[in-house]
Amino acid sequence: MSSKQLNIAVIRGDGIGNDVITSALAIVEAAEKRVGNLGLHLTELSAGAAYYRETGVDIAPGAEEAAGKSDAIFLGAIGLPDIRHEDGTEISPHLRLRELFQLYAGVRPARAYPNLPRQLQHPDAEKIDLVIIRESTEGLFYTAAVHNRNPVANDDEVQEILRITRPTTEKLHNYAFKLAAKRKNRGGKGLVTCVDKANVFRSMALFRKIFDERRVRFPDIEASYSYVDAQALNLIKKPWDYDVLVMENMFGDILSDLVGGLVGGMGMAACGEIGDSHALFQPAHGSAPDIAGQDKANPLATILSAAMMLDYLSDRSGRTDLADATLLIEESVYKGFEKNRIRPMEFGGDMGTRAVTREIIALITDGD
Repeated sequence: MSSKQLNIAVIRGDGIGNDVITSALAIVEAAEKRVGNLGLHLTELSAGAAYYRETGVDIAPGAEEAAGKSDAIFLGAIGLPDIRHEDGTEISPHLRLRELFQLYAGVRPARAYPNLPRQLQHPDAEKIDLVIIRESTEGLFYTAAVHNRNPVANDDEVQEILRITRPTTEKLHNYAFKLAAKRKNRGGKGLVTCVDKANVFRSMALFRKIFDERRVRFPDIEASYSYVDAQALNLIKKPWDYDVLVMENMFGDILSDLVGGLVGGMGMAACGEIGDSHALFQPAHGSAPDIAGQDKANPLATILSAAMMLDYLSDRSGRTDLADATLLIEESVYKGFEKNRIRPMEFGGDMGTRAVTREIIALITDGD
């Protein structure tokens, strides 16, 4: 039984956002029928490029405040290729939400599933199960256009700042080690790898120094180091050796897409943006407006993001029913691939958004 109502701010966004959010919420509802009432209250908020085209603003009045009062934010997809600001940058209210709520830990899991296309033919590729932790408020994104912090920005020169601060980096590394401990308790490796370029940049040397300071608080978790260029190589050669990798914003933006490609593609790329008091969950893929509303989108990244959201809410509240719902969804997706019962069009299969959703619901409901 639910002991407290949990308020979820739902932003469907653009393109396939509506398709995949509808799918994921149906999956959560199915899990709820198995484990009991989760007490989720959904509030729909408007934001995105289409909303900007209609209104001249990228998020509805009062929506940021409403999102801040929620227990979690659930986002579909933001952006349309033909709608841009005058400087050519994308409409991106979600980046501003990261800054507003200081969602410093961008959590990007990558797991190999049976019967999915693999880019690596090595037999150990079936063991890939890692998480990239991308710092999401600083780094090279500190002066991103949405923040307008450039010291120099004109037609002749633009300067960007790579910012690393101790308070944020301490929290980031703490999060990475705690996640590794949680995964170790579930059978994981218990390893955190610090990915940086500490041999070149003072900002990265500070990032690594703080990593060393925090690691001593977690003696049961192994720690290692890697320069980002070497890490890119090793994620192709032996990604199955890694568990939790923590890194600066831009490095994480790039390497999370790389590992997504190793386990099928962005249609499997779930994402959580975690702060001290707020969190946002979304698929890491784009809005794909060319297939919106056509029953072609792969909803699995959004479904797995919904599972991450329930897991986060479980950790925050101490409620086991939310953890049970998380596990039920994750196991149903894995079992669906294992038994070849889910075959998304993205991977050459014959199942659209609705068919994939129905099959996962059946797996959740039947338990086989």
